[in-house]
Amino acid sequence: MDHLIKILELAGFILDSTGKLMVAYAAIMVHRRFWQEHKIDEFVFRAMKREQVIGITGIVFIIIGFFLQLPGKL
Repeated sequence: MDHLIKILELAGFILDSTGKLMVAYAAIMVHRRFWQEHKIDEFVFRAMKREQVIGITGIVFIIIGFFLQLPGKL
């Protein structure tokens, strides 16, 4: 049982960290794109949609990571 909890903690830590990095990357890239383009065209719009998916996936990873780490915190 302790082995399973350690595995869940590690998986939670990895997903949590990866999720935070993905959200940060998406936020940085959207600001960078606006800074470079100063307008929204089809290329920027597609890039923003892709970054939105990355950001949402990152948020899901953070949530899953939280629940995977929770047993080790109790």
